[in-house]
Amino acid sequence: MKKLLLVLVVFGVITGCGDDDDGGIPGVQIPPRLLSEVAPENDEEIQEFLQTHFYNYEDFQEPIAPDFDFKIVIDKIEGENADKTPLSQQVVSEVINVSSSQLLGLTEEETDVPHTFYYLVAREGEGIRPTVADSVLMRLEGRLLDGTAFESVTDFSWQLLPTQVRGFYNSVAKVNSGTVSGIVENPDGTTEISNRGIGLMIIPSGLGFFNLPRSEIIPRYAPLIFTFESGLFVENTDSDLDGVPNILEDINENEFFFDDNTDEELELELGFGLQADFQDIDDDGDGVLTRTEISDADGNIITPYPDSNNDGTPDYLDPDIQRDPNG
Repeated sequence: MKKLLLVLVVFGVITGCGDDDDGGIPGVQIPPRLLSEVAPENDEEIQEFLQTHFYNYEDFQEPIAPDFDFKIVIDKIEGENADKTPLSQQVVSEVINVSSSQLLGLTEEETDVPHTFYYLVAREGEGIRPTVADSVLMRLEGRLLDGTAFESVTDFSWQLLPTQVRGFYNSVAKVNSGTVSGIVENPDGTTEISNRGIGLMIIPSGLGFFNLPRSEIIPRYAPLIFTFESGLFVENTDSDLDGVPNILEDINENEFFFDDNTDEELELELGFGLQADFQDIDDDGDGVLTRTEISDADGNIITPYPDSNNDGTPDYLDPDIQRDPNG
């Protein structure tokens, strides 16, 4: 598979990445490390962190103190906190297979290297869970394992999923959001979502930025911690407004949306920037908009999506079929 040349879309406020050099000497290039080498190293770091740290779980237990702000606070198990339950006994883990073709700048071909991410639901929201491809209204904070902060979104804002940070959107999809009924306006004019979901995730670099440093704060191959509050979400988010929800544009069903690009060869031939299907208004590149190929003459979307030649590929993904909206 040809290397994706997509621009990283992460959270909108994290900016810039450096060249893959040694981090200090201009012009000195070092090749990216192998996923299969970094993944177990990251997991060892994360496991040690989980065994030696805890979060303020007692604050989340009933009865809730009236002045509790529902913020997750992580601290080390030592001193007066020596008897706390470690995160290792509270998190849930899942494995995602990562291939080198799914990351930018990797030259060695590796396929399906397992990466473990960890998440914790401190409080379920009263709504339902977003999918890995929905846009979520949330607050979040990002840190390194050593506690260094690199990201803080203190006001509820929309985070567009999916992003290239796979561990992030996979973890967000584990926590129920709040609901519209939970929206409260504070005396100072700010907005609160009282029944929001609250979670924690710890992800290895292969599900984060891997070999692409983010300014001087996030080094290469760094595991990441995010605490987040999930307020609301847009069900069946459709980023490109082509009528097909993002979640249905994961053609190979691997929950990585940037390697689903039906007209990639044509885009390369024409010199266009590559657009994954969930970002592309003409998924098969046949010159007919996806929305046109899935709609009737009145503009109503037809489901299941039309497959004129009954070959199992819907018209909007089949460049040999150009649906006549008046037909």
